[in-house]
Amino acid sequence: MTKEQIIENFDPSQPGLADATIFGLPFSAEQSDIIIVPVPWEVTVSYGAGASEGPDAILDASFQVDLHHQEFPELWKRGIYMDEAPAHWAKNSEKYKGLAQPIIEALEAGEDVATFPALQADLDKINKACKDLNEEVKNRVLDWMNKGKLVALVGGDHSTPLGYYQALATKHENFGILHLDAHMDLRKAYEGFTYSHASIMYNALQIPQISKIVQVGIRDFCKQEVDVVDEQKGRVLVHTDLDLNKQLFEGNTWQHICDNIVMSLPKKVTISFDIDGMNALYCPSTGTPVPGGFSYEQAVYLLNRLSEFGKEIIGFDLVEVAPGEDDWDGNVGARMLFQMCGIFAKSQKLEVGEKISFPK
Repeated sequence: MTKEQIIENFDPSQPGLADATIFGLPFSAEQSDIIIVPVPWEVTVSYGAGASEGPDAILDASFQVDLHHQEFPELWKRGIYMDEAPAHWAKNSEKYKGLAQPIIEALEAGEDVATFPALQADLDKINKACKDLNEEVKNRVLDWMNKGKLVALVGGDHSTPLGYYQALATKHENFGILHLDAHMDLRKAYEGFTYSHASIMYNALQIPQISKIVQVGIRDFCKQEVDVVDEQKGRVLVHTDLDLNKQLFEGNTWQHICDNIVMSLPKKVTISFDIDGMNALYCPSTGTPVPGGFSYEQAVYLLNRLSEFGKEIIGFDLVEVAPGEDDWDGNVGARMLFQMCGIFAKSQKLEVGEKISFPK
């Protein structure tokens, strides 16, 4: 059937089709405007684990998401398709994660890994494997982009979108990152891992096309990261959780705060959403939870302001969702993913329907 025939015969009010793609949608990749690239990878995690299972947790929960969204009631008609990650990504993640743990333990014991040839050899293997993954992600994303698709990424830990940013850099000469997170992720080669989840924004700064990173919700960082911010001379702007709440407590509105954040970004923006940026009530199983954080509703409002200010959203990644026993994390992740797909499509001038307003 053609896409038009599928839309005519599909009932979005019924539960999602169990044998369909993400959100229970009936479209093929070719019929979908938005492609989600899942990257089940968590080699360098240094605290909690489970992020590599995030894409599957989000996929499983997505079938319960109602498609008649208040802001984007016809988003589903655009087609959202979850790509199938190469089998070796998850396999290599498990393999190299096992090699990484003795290195992390040695460092925590105060040992110098370079004095242990076997550990140093494993560290070199891990760094190469992560570099190879970045290149594969870049090529996969570019393949979809070259087919005219809007492409987003779902991790995995926060190291996973580096190849995605590299792909965006081949298409856009200048763009910023709106980085929602509890952590700065500006550590250089954290624990010796060049492509650590704690180094993603440091590595992103090595991409010259990224002109600015604006961080929101930060509440955990080290001196080295503060030094990086200082060295970048305005290329990294930081809105800590402490500062955001101080403004709120002293009478500023969330609208005013969000507008200042959005206005500091360049015209083109990609969003990097680490789920631990939110209050841990929304993501209790994430790998490195930190007290505090913004609410789901505050995040949605901030993201909506991007398109309302005319910023061009060129992509997004959603990372660090780890499944818990009750599937709550996957549920939150799936709903945030649908929201982000909506603002992505709307920013790219795709028809997603008129916002539903109810009489008061």
